[in-house]
Formats: sequence, C-alpha cells, structure tokens
Amino acid sequence: MELPPLSAAPLSTSTGLAATPSQQAPSQSAVDFEAMFLGQMVDEMLSTVNLGDFGGGHAEETWRSFLSDAIGRSIAEQNTTGIAGRIDTAIQRYQTGQDL
Repeated sequence: MELPPLSAAPLSTSTGLAATPSQQAPSQSAVDFEAMFLGQMVDEMLSTVNLGDFGGGHAEETWRSFLSDAIGRSIAEQNTTGIAGRIDTAIQRYQTGQDL
C-alpha cells in the first residue's frame, strides 16, 4: 500500500493571501519550548552572578529558578529571538515531510 505525500494547506491571513512561515505567529508549543530554553539560559547566567550581601543561601537557590522561568517566559512572549519561529518551522517540516 502506497500513501501519497502529505501536503500542507497554505494558511491565510486577513488579506486573503497565503502567509509564509516567517509571517505567522509561532505555535504555543514552540513559544513554550523557547520560554523553557531561555529560562534555563537565564538560570545559568544568574548562578554565576555575585549578588553580594543580598544573595546566597537556600532561599535564593530555591526562588532563582522561578525568577529565571519568569524572565524566560517574558522574553519568549516578546517574539524577538526567532527561536520559536524556527522551532515551529521544524515542527511543520516534520509533520508534513516537506521542505518549507
């Protein structure tokens, strides 16, 4: 049994024209992945910063991950790094089997 290749239907914008992947808003899963990735990067950066008398201890270690996640989420929601767009394109390529 041979299956025909999958084809992606072009997404339409408000103008009625087909949108290219760079013009579309990335999917929520791609934004979530970007937020998680950026949160881990920020956490690593914060772990190397000397906060002087205001840092250190068990509480700082506990709450630093929450702060890192919030900063990563904030950066991801701005949609300025391009990571989510690339992830979304990769997901679409994987799902359709096509080169977009």
